[in-house]
Amino acid sequence: MSLYRNFLSVGGLTLVSRVAGFARDALMAAVLGISPVADAFNAAFRFPNLFRRLFAEGAFNTAFVPMFSTALEQQGHDAAKELASRIMSWLVAAIAVVTILAEIFMPQIMVWFVPGFADDPQKLELTVFLTRVMFPYLACMSLMSAYAAILNSLGRYFASAFAPVVLNIVNIAALVPLAFLNLPDQADTAFWIAIATMLGGIAQLALVYGAIRRAGFVPRLRLPRFDPDVRRFWVLAIPAILAGGITQINIFVGTIIASTSDNVISILAYADRLYQLPLGIVGIAIGTVLLPELSRHIGAGREAEARASQSQSLLLAMLLSLPAAVALATIPVPIIRVLFERGQFGPEDTLLTAQALVGYAVGLPAFVLVRVLQPGFFSRQDTRTPTVFAGVSVAANIAISLWLFPTLQHLGIALATSASAWLNVLLLAVFLRRRGHFRMSLSEWRRLATILLVAMVMGAVLYLLAARAAAIFAPGQSILLQVVALGAICLFGALTYFTLAHFSGAQSLGGLVSRLRRRRPKSQTPAGS
Repeated sequence: MSLYRNFLSVGGLTLVSRVAGFARDALMAAVLGISPVADAFNAAFRFPNLFRRLFAEGAFNTAFVPMFSTALEQQGHDAAKELASRIMSWLVAAIAVVTILAEIFMPQIMVWFVPGFADDPQKLELTVFLTRVMFPYLACMSLMSAYAAILNSLGRYFASAFAPVVLNIVNIAALVPLAFLNLPDQADTAFWIAIATMLGGIAQLALVYGAIRRAGFVPRLRLPRFDPDVRRFWVLAIPAILAGGITQINIFVGTIIASTSDNVISILAYADRLYQLPLGIVGIAIGTVLLPELSRHIGAGREAEARASQSQSLLLAMLLSLPAAVALATIPVPIIRVLFERGQFGPEDTLLTAQALVGYAVGLPAFVLVRVLQPGFFSRQDTRTPTVFAGVSVAANIAISLWLFPTLQHLGIALATSASAWLNVLLLAVFLRRRGHFRMSLSEWRRLATILLVAMVMGAVLYLLAARAAAIFAPGQSILLQVVALGAICLFGALTYFTLAHFSGAQSLGGLVSRLRRRRPKSQTPAGS
């Protein structure tokens, strides 16, 4: 497949996952709302996610994928499989140790993770209990991410992209009866959602394991031991762990700050769900496809093709993420009202979440660009430089959060996250350009400026349409009417954007379709795909 077709494949499945995720989040908002129990659940779910991103999506992917792709390109199927077996054995051992220690010392850990809950012993106790229930989710997701990295390097993207859909389906299956049962104790509801999360993690792992088994690429686990390849992996992984650790410190500090004020964790969690939709469809899809793509090109000495792939990726990322960011920033209240405002989630909750969403929307293009630019370092087996940049951006994030939180609360944390992401993008882009690994031509800069202008025009159109339909989006109006109105506004905005993009020369629709239809030459198809 072509690079664009791989983006479409992964992005399309991610869209299905995010739509299912919205259904899950709407049900969760209805049964938990913005409440102390919702704060406890979101904090408990965030904790294993920190470690998942650190071990699986962080160190393992960034260190393993370039090594695996190079071995696959240069040494063949068997050598790459043997490399995967030796390195995955270390991942499994590390996850096992972390899980056992976390389960034993969870009360002490949570006192540091959510110190603001200490004044409410019942809330802290519930958070500890829910975290213990969900922490083994880390093991499932870490193994799933490792198998997915192998499948992606083989050019097989379906199973790993579809796996989050399975998680959402399992959660929805649990939430629907909970919404109708309306249990008198919200803590009981949170417990059953936690159980469903664990079952969803197991289902995801089973799906991806089946795919890698069909590919004949199941790594054989063994007692971990050092050899030259493993040493090389740790040389690459330790800076990636530090980079991931620095990023997770960012989230950790944000959670600490948010825990000192009631309901802020829940507000940020719901806003986070919304900007994660375009980030998942565009940023994660592009990052998933681009890292193995660049690694194959560089492993085979195709530097020109690697630079071209990254330029194409950046322009495609901005073509899709800029209008999404503008839309979230211009009509946040109608979006949140339609998706979440029902049951325990009221009109005031909508306004508070909309403020946080605007703060995150400002940084959405930067979140996506980080996913586009980091593979330029990782594919060349340089994990140290992005680690340093991550550290600088996180320090900025913490400082800005502490500065803004006393006055802006949840909006301050969202704006700080966006500002630090833009700083990270600036550092990554400058250093890639200095090393000659990435440089946009004048025509590409013009296209980027045109995309930004077209997105701003679309934003003005959305704002005016939403203002004209203000009565429809008032609290208490028919949800069906609101859904239809929001769908019509978004559809008109999308048509406006892509029409202007086509006629302005920002992106020919015919050219985009032809790229999606184009297949990669056979000589560049990885072995085993």
